[in-house]
Amino acid sequence: MTTLRRRFGPWLYLAPALVLLITFTYVPVGNMVWYSFHKWDGLSTTMDPVGWDNYVRVFTDERYWRVFLISLYYFAASFVQIALALYFAVVLSFNVRFRNLFKGILFFPYLLNGVAVGFVFLYLFQPGGTLDTVLGAVGLGEHTRYWLGDPDIANISLAGTSVWRFTGLSFVLFLGAIQSIPGEIYEAAELDGASRWHQFRYIIAPGIRRIISLSFILAISGSLSVFEIPFIMTGGANDTRTFVIQAYETAFQFRQFGLASAMAVVLLAVVLIVTWIQRRLVPDEEVTLS
Repeated sequence: MTTLRRRFGPWLYLAPALVLLITFTYVPVGNMVWYSFHKWDGLSTTMDPVGWDNYVRVFTDERYWRVFLISLYYFAASFVQIALALYFAVVLSFNVRFRNLFKGILFFPYLLNGVAVGFVFLYLFQPGGTLDTVLGAVGLGEHTRYWLGDPDIANISLAGTSVWRFTGLSFVLFLGAIQSIPGEIYEAAELDGASRWHQFRYIIAPGIRRIISLSFILAISGSLSVFEIPFIMTGGANDTRTFVIQAYETAFQFRQFGLASAMAVVLLAVVLIVTWIQRRLVPDEEVTLS
């Protein structure tokens, strides 16, 4: 009895989590893969097998693969986001006046609902809105633009909104990792005359390497799966339609659930491949600072 308890006891504790994981993650993914090989309108009780036709259409029809290029705006913005988050995390990890206040200010945007953020920035970027008013007040009125109406700058405006919203998440991850580094190491570095830059280069950066790697993985997957910000603010108009918006419209507007499922599978495969490449280029090595 004791042997059986030792062998199966841990699985009994894991069983509820495994059941939820399989039910709400792996089963839906399996169904999505199954749908991707069929033609289905989402309402009919029967599905027509089409083989690989949905995948061929995704890769050959310009409407479906071209929207992947929009992700490059958010991918570039994610590097800005990581740089800002890392900078503020390093600065606020030391003794700075009102640092708790600044921590709250930086993290607050991430707590807001994505729909609320979209509407706030929709008013910010509208013609004659907050941004145009501020530019006019400081004598830069000639630089006002149709921030969401001009295809040349609309994606930059949307990517900037994403930076504002998600910098807080990266900031908290970096700050927690930095604060987990033993304080004795900083004290020893200060006694040796190390500057803040040297402390960052030789202590902080190696110590939080895993978190930086995680942030890049999140940035890659996030830039490929952007949805709510452009959907709320532009609805995908003016060349701002992302791959996820295209898949959403394909499923719920054009009732092509098989094709939309194939798009989702392709997106999942791209994220997994890019993540695997990133892990190969930046392996998760053990870091010891003591």
